[in-house]
Amino acid sequence: MTVGSQVKQTLAALKSISANLQTYALQSKSEEASRAFHESMLLSDEIIKDLERRIGELERQEPQYKGF
Repeated sequence: MTVGSQVKQTLAALKSISANLQTYALQSKSEEASRAFHESMLLSDEIIKDLERRIGELERQEPQYKGF
């Protein structure tokens, strides 16, 4: 498996985690837990954006990773 494939797999996993955190935030009966899940989701979304930028850089620098 190439580095590009691994990074994109990681991105997909992070997106799934973020979606799960959002679901937990909405379903939680505890306001404190809901807030914690929501804050974790926001943090994961920032990481996702950073990783997406890094993937773009990787694809520009290393064309063989494009499309994986």
